Parts: sequence; structure tokens; C-alpha cells
Amino acid sequence: MRKGEKTKLHIIMKSAELFNQKGYAATSMQDIMDATGLTKGGLYRNFPGKEDIALEAFKYAGVVLWEHFSRAIEGCRTATEKITAMCEVYSDTVHNPPMQGGCPFLNTAIESDHSFPVLREPAVAAYEQMSGFIQSIIEEGKAAGEFVSNMDSLSAATFIFSSIEGGIMASRLTRDNKHVRNSKTQIQRWLSTFAPV
Repeated sequence: MRKGEKTKLHIIMKSAELFNQKGYAATSMQDIMDATGLTKGGLYRNFPGKEDIALEAFKYAGVVLWEHFSRAIEGCRTATEKITAMCEVYSDTVHNPPMQGGCPFLNTAIESDHSFPVLREPAVAAYEQMSGFIQSIIEEGKAAGEFVSNMDSLSAATFIFSSIEGGIMASRLTRDNKHVRNSKTQIQRWLSTFAPV
């Protein structure tokens, strides 16, 4: 990797952490300079402005999350095991989330709705990608006979994803991981109701 590419990646990685902890609107270019150790000129040589950094940082955060989810489901045999493993990625969201500051998707989705709209489309795309991934796991489960054939995989996927994110939000708010644990337990119980009789 060339020096310029390394510098750009350094900016993206540090900014992703910063945005996830402080928020996009509240993070200034000075904050990014402090986090990266670069001058204003160093930043502007690589990015036209904060919005461009934010877009790349959100993309990078998505890659980090996908790596966690991919590792989590390795070796899982059933659809329920895979979905449960995805829940486990945030089992200690209070003290040890995959990225400091909590779930970058949740944080970005909330902020893009009112204070940083430039990220709305990327956040919607990330939501659709994750929901589609969960939907594909459910379809695998249906094909394997784990779930009944008339299970609505799309509505199931959006329910599961919303439950995971809601548990993360409640746990981050209350500083208590019981909410993510409760979400996982209820998702498992709910999925069991779709097992063929």
C-alpha cells in the first residue's frame, strides 16, 4: 500500500471511531485533525470535506461489522444458530462493542434522519443489505425444513433486525446488557414457533 493510500485509510479508520462516538454533526475537522495527527492541509489533500470523510468512514464501519458477523456465523449449522450468533456480536455492547460508541448503523440511522442527511441513502442501503442477509438465512432455514415453508422471510428479517438494534439501543441507554440478551432470547423463542410440527 502506497503512503497516500495508508494516510487515507488512517483518516477513515480514526474518523469512523470518532463519528461513532461523538456523532457526525458534532465532529469538527479540528477533531479529525486531533484524532489523526494530521494538519488541515493533510486532510484536504485526501478529502474535499467532512461529508466525504463521513461517507467513507460509514462504509469502513460497515466492513468492520460485516467482518464480525461473518466470523460469528462460521461453523453454524442452522439458520437459528446463525441468527443467534449475529445477536452475540453485540452481547457486551455496553463495555465491548464491535466498534467504540456502539452500533455504527444505529447511530448513523438516527443522525441521518435529522442532523446529517447526507448519510441517509447509505444508511438505507446498509439497512437493506443487512435485512436481505438475514432474509437469505431464513430462506436457507426454510429450504432445509427448519422453518415452515409459508414463513414470510422478509417480515421476519426486518423484525429480527429491528429487535437486535432495539436491544442495542436499550442496553447502550441503560448501560445494561440485559436488553441485548433479552432480544436474543425472544428472537430464538419466536423462531422456534416456525418449526414444522
